[in-house]
Amino acid sequence: MKKEELKALLDEMTIEEKVGQTIQLSADFFSDKSEDITGPMNEMAMTEEKKYQVGSVLGVAGANETIELQKSFMEQHRLNIPLLFMADVIHGDHTIFPIPLGLGATWNPELVKETASIAAKEAAAQGLHITFSPMVDLVRDPRWGRVMESTGEDKLLNKRHARAFVEGYQGDDLKQDLTKLAACVKHFAGYGAPRGGRDYNSVDLNENTLREHYLPAYQEGIDAGAKLVMTAFNTIDNIPATGNKRLMRDILRKEMGFNGVLISDWGAIGELVPHGVAEDLEQAAKLAMEAGVDIEMMSAAYSEHLVKLVETDSTLKALLDETVMNILTLKNDLGLFEQPYRGADQAKEEAEIYSEANQQVALKAAEQSLVLLENNGVLPLTKEEKVILTGPMKRSNDLLGAWSWKGDRSKTATLEDILAAQVPTEQLTIVEEAEIFNGAHSFLMNDVQEADTIIVAFGETSEMSGEAASRTNIKLPESQLLLLKELKALNKKVVAVLFNGRPLDLTDVVPLVDGLIEAWFPGTAGAQAVFNLLYGKTSPSGRLSMTFPRSVGQVPIFYNEDSTGRPFTADKGSEKYFSRYIDRANSPLYPFGYGLSYTQFEYSALTLSDTEMTNEEAIELSVTVKNTGERSGTETVQMYARDKAGEVVRPVKELIDFKQVTLEPGESQTITFSLSEEQLRYTHSDHAVKSDAGEFLVGIGSNSSLELTHAFRLTK
Repeated sequence: MKKEELKALLDEMTIEEKVGQTIQLSADFFSDKSEDITGPMNEMAMTEEKKYQVGSVLGVAGANETIELQKSFMEQHRLNIPLLFMADVIHGDHTIFPIPLGLGATWNPELVKETASIAAKEAAAQGLHITFSPMVDLVRDPRWGRVMESTGEDKLLNKRHARAFVEGYQGDDLKQDLTKLAACVKHFAGYGAPRGGRDYNSVDLNENTLREHYLPAYQEGIDAGAKLVMTAFNTIDNIPATGNKRLMRDILRKEMGFNGVLISDWGAIGELVPHGVAEDLEQAAKLAMEAGVDIEMMSAAYSEHLVKLVETDSTLKALLDETVMNILTLKNDLGLFEQPYRGADQAKEEAEIYSEANQQVALKAAEQSLVLLENNGVLPLTKEEKVILTGPMKRSNDLLGAWSWKGDRSKTATLEDILAAQVPTEQLTIVEEAEIFNGAHSFLMNDVQEADTIIVAFGETSEMSGEAASRTNIKLPESQLLLLKELKALNKKVVAVLFNGRPLDLTDVVPLVDGLIEAWFPGTAGAQAVFNLLYGKTSPSGRLSMTFPRSVGQVPIFYNEDSTGRPFTADKGSEKYFSRYIDRANSPLYPFGYGLSYTQFEYSALTLSDTEMTNEEAIELSVTVKNTGERSGTETVQMYARDKAGEVVRPVKELIDFKQVTLEPGESQTITFSLSEEQLRYTHSDHAVKSDAGEFLVGIGSNSSLELTHAFRLTK
């Protein structure tokens, strides 16, 4: 449709039909089993007439199902306006990729883009139009279960992955390319910083921190063309985001230039009442409409009260027209007026879902997400080694993680499956943990004495992370620590594979293992990826996108903390009056950007093309990276900088750029970064984004613990 045609359609709609476009229902409301939805119908103030005026449906999938629902719906809608079908396609549709925190650990935005493109293909073939992804919330507190949905703690890394997700989902021509989905950037804003790491809790961010660290990834997703933004559950400046007019209209719409559809999170408009900023759902509807929320997901404020509000308030009537035009424009951008069934095609659905090509990308993504945390010379394993496999996750197919809505565990191989299929029977023994705990080591003696290495698979279940899965204790379950102690007593090499959705406190684990692999929830092909790394078919290249603490007492902990007036450094010894803990080191167990390889990389000859930079002229930084080991490997070369004296306090270091390089044994390569004035800009006290003249420090290395060793000046 042309714009004038959309306007004519809007003018033809009744107020009730306009309000209907703002309402999103779950698929249950269109179930054949009417008895299943009587309660929800009442809760949503929904009638049969209203039901066939709504604008979108959440959670329906399957080509036949979406086609049938769209057809029957349009037949009953006076103006034949099609539905939008939305779902949580977060890290894959049926083919599941590593959780986003694991994808972040690949430091490979092009690969992330590829995974999003495949997720879109599988979902679009089922008739879906929109995914509630990417979640670009910056995260610093591993107690919060939803860190698994983020790509990490750094704004630059998150920006690049945000763009990758959006471009992968939406492609270059969303209207014509029926294999693509519209992307929804979430959760706006600051949802990743809940107090105490407790989900749905208040957020306490000063505006400078919000703008400097949290908003950039949202902005990048918007600049990449994301069609939707989702509101957050939390407060900003003590006002819930979903009713925060300044946040949504002034910052999101005007400053950040977002002109798409703003959708609430599940029930978030209704939650303005328990938040205490609305007396009832009628006031909640008014606040949300004034804030610019276009679609209400699964609460009854708009459904029950918006018609009355609009009929008595001309200002709200104009806002409603603006809202409905946003929704109609989105439907038009997807081509739904011409193709209401869009990409839904059962034959394509059957061909695309779990295709061999998709599985290969899932394997590649899982391999690159794995982070080798410890290796005391025990990895990779050799084909000649005799191994014992044990641990509570050894035969678990719970490798998909939270938000794997359509993932099928029955199609997910376990680590035991893979080892049993690819390791000769005489070289592999499967041992139940109970047998170890029974203390009856005698039954094991022959196997233990003959074995070279024990592989233990452990970690969290998927329910232990994700939404509403906050934890105060981020250690492994006590039974797993006891198991490791028992295994250590056998005097064999112990290699641990950790499946989990958040950074854990592994301080008690490290002394008990000789090798430690962070596998996250690696997805459909995760077990094969772990096997490939264990046996050296691939070399580990994953790097942490979130800091691992030594203790939960350090949380929140992140690499780019602000400079303090009393910084503590190693040369301070036991001096007391500095910013330090008296019972534990300030440093993390594993820093941001950390990860080992099966080879070694040597950095040398860091040079700057100039020690003076201007607004117009960038400088180049070069470093030589050499593979000094005996295997091929991929290194993520990371550049960090520090503004020594800013108008406001600046971080001790910030990631400025990164590049990946694959080197053969003995091979060296010069890596060059171009550093411009624009990369040195930050949010000042007046919220202007600009740089300061003065001295900067810069360093290049393998993770964020590097020293910043070279200086240059920015002159204005």
